[in-house]
Amino acid sequence: MSGDDPIAAFRVEAGEVLDQVEQGLLDLGHDLGNADLVNAVFRGLHTLKGSGAMFGFDALAGFTHHCETAFDRVRKGQVPATAGLVAVILSAQDHMRALVDGDAPKAEGDAILARLQAAIDEASGVTSAAAPTAARTGWTVSFKLPVDAMANGTNPLMLLDELRELGDCTVVARTDAIPPLSQLVPTECHVGWDVTLIGDIKRDDIEDVFIFVMDDMDLTIEPLAVEGEEAPIAETPAVVEEPVVAMAATASADGPAARSTAKAEESVRVPAGRLDALMDRVGELVIAQSRLSQLADHGQDLVLRSVSEEIERLAGELRETMMVLRMVPVGSLFSRFRRLIHDLSRDTGKTIEFETEGEATEVDKTVIERLFDPMVHLIRNSCDHGLETPEDRAAVGKPAAGTVRLAAHQAGGEVVITIRDDGRGINRARVRAKAEANGLIQPDQALTDHELLQMIFAPGFSTAATVTNLSGRGVGMDVVKRTIEGLRGSIDVQSTEGEGSLIALRIPLTLAIIDGLLVRVGTGRYVIPLTAVEECIELSLEDDMRHRGRSLITLREKLVPFLRLRELFATDTRPDPFQKIVVVATPMGRVGLVVDQIIGNHQTVIKPMSALHRDATTFAGATILGDGEVALILDIAQLIALGQPREETLRAAG
Repeated sequence: MSGDDPIAAFRVEAGEVLDQVEQGLLDLGHDLGNADLVNAVFRGLHTLKGSGAMFGFDALAGFTHHCETAFDRVRKGQVPATAGLVAVILSAQDHMRALVDGDAPKAEGDAILARLQAAIDEASGVTSAAAPTAARTGWTVSFKLPVDAMANGTNPLMLLDELRELGDCTVVARTDAIPPLSQLVPTECHVGWDVTLIGDIKRDDIEDVFIFVMDDMDLTIEPLAVEGEEAPIAETPAVVEEPVVAMAATASADGPAARSTAKAEESVRVPAGRLDALMDRVGELVIAQSRLSQLADHGQDLVLRSVSEEIERLAGELRETMMVLRMVPVGSLFSRFRRLIHDLSRDTGKTIEFETEGEATEVDKTVIERLFDPMVHLIRNSCDHGLETPEDRAAVGKPAAGTVRLAAHQAGGEVVITIRDDGRGINRARVRAKAEANGLIQPDQALTDHELLQMIFAPGFSTAATVTNLSGRGVGMDVVKRTIEGLRGSIDVQSTEGEGSLIALRIPLTLAIIDGLLVRVGTGRYVIPLTAVEECIELSLEDDMRHRGRSLITLREKLVPFLRLRELFATDTRPDPFQKIVVVATPMGRVGLVVDQIIGNHQTVIKPMSALHRDATTFAGATILGDGEVALILDIAQLIALGQPREETLRAAG
C-alpha cells in the first residue's frame, strides 16, 4: 500500500479539475452558445463537488453545489449563458481553489454566491422576490438510493428525518424492487421513497438534504399541483444521474475499443521529488561511467574496454529516457496565461486576443516552473504598456482588438519562447531619456539598438507616465532578466514603433545534464555548453602576437572578436604553441574563446556552485570529471559581458 496522503492527492486532482473548469469558462466566454462547453464546465463542477464531499471538504462541496446548480439550469436551457455569469463563476473558481487549500474566508464565498444569484436573475429576467407559487405550496420528492448506499455509510432514515424538519411531511415507501428473501443481502438498499412536503419550502433546501449522495441516486423534485389546476411542469427537475447514465451508455456502445484506448493511455502519477532523486542518481551514474571509460582507455584490458563501452551505451540510453520523463509541453505553461489575459483585458478596458503556437514543444519541468513568474511580468507589460486602447488603435488604422501571441520552438539544445504584441512598440527616445536621468548612461553616449533596448531590464527602470496597479514602478523586469540568466538563458528585445514588440527567451531544454566541450586553459579544465559551439579553429603563436591589441580574426571574410580566457582567468601560465579558438554563438553575434587545448566532448552533470562561489557569475555550475577533478561550466553570456570591457581597454592601450 502506498503511504501517500489521500488529502494531498485530492488537492492535486482538484487543482487539475479546476484548471479544466477555468479553461472551459474562458472558452465559453468567447462562445456563449456552445452546449459542449457548458456541459464540460458542469461535469467539472459536478466532479469537484462529489470528490470534495468524499474527502471531507464539506465547505467546498456546499459552495460548488450552488455553482453546479446554476450551470445545470444553463445546461437545460432554463437560463442563458451570459458574460456576467461566466465572470462570476470564474471568481467562484478562485474561491474553490482557496477552499481546497483551506484558507478561504466564508464572507467572500457568501458575497460570490450573492453575485451568482444576481447574475442568474438578470439572465432569466426575473427578480429574487419573484418565487414560483408552487414553491410556497409544497413539493413531491421521489428518491431511490444506490444499492450500496448503506455499505458506503449513508443512512436513509437520517435523510427522511432531515426532510421532516423542513415542514409537514408524508412518507410512502416503495418496496416493489425488494428481491426474494433467499436473495436478499442485508447491507443492500432496495427501497425507494415518495415524500410529500407541505409548506413554504425552497427547492434548494430540499436538494441540500441530498447534497452528499445525489451524484449516484435517482432523485425527482416536483412542485405540488394547486387544487383544481393541472400540475405544472417542474421548473428545474433534478434527475442528477442523467449525465452518468449518458456516459455509461457511451462506454457500453464503444465496447472493447473504448477499453483498449483507455488502456493505451494509462499513466502513473509520480511526485516530482522522486523524479528529481532519480535524475540525481542518473547523474552520479554518468560520472561513474566517465571514470570507468577513462580507466579503460588508459589500460590494455580489452575486456574492460568492451564492458566500459557497453555501460557507456546503457548509461546514455538511461540518460535519454530520464530526460524524456522530465519533459513537459510548454502548452501547460501557455494555458495558464489565458486567465491572465482575460483579467488584464477587463482591468485595462482593452480588447485583447490571445494566440499561441508550438504548444507541443517540450521543456524540462523545472524550466517550466521557473518560467511562469518572468512571463507573467512580460505579458502584463505587453498588455499595459504595449497595446493601445481601442480608440487609439482605431485612430491609427489598427483593428480594435490587440493581439498578444506566445510561440515556442526548439533550436538545437534550446527552446525559444517569444512574446509578441501588435501595439505601439518601444519609444527609444523615452528609453534613452530615462536611462540618462537614472544615470545608467552618459548624455550622447553611443549605444547600439540592442544595448538601448536592454536598458528596460535595469533595476527601477520604467517609462510609464503614471503608476497603475499593473505596472509603472520599475519593479519586475530586472527580476525577469536575473531569472532567465539563472536558467542559463538569454533575453532579446526587438521593437518597431507603431507596429509592436517581440521579446525572445532562449532557454536550455534541461538544467540537469548537458553535452559540453571540455577544454583546458592553463592548468584548469572548463566545459563550454555544446549548444553554443559553432566551430573550432587553430590560433598559432605568431597569429596570436599579430592580433595583439585588437583581438579580431577574419573568418570567412567576416571579422569575429575573441577573448583570451588565459588572461581573463589570470592563469599566470605561458600559452601553448598552438592555441585553439572555440567560436560560440551569442545574441550579439559570434565570439571566439581562446583556449590552450580542446580535450573533447563531455557529457556534463551540472552541479550548483557553492554559497561561497555564487557571485562568480561567469560560471553556470560545476561538474565532476572522470578522474575526480572538478571542471567549471562557462556561462557564455556572462563571460562575454565580463570580457568585453577588458578587451576594449587593451585595444585602447595598444
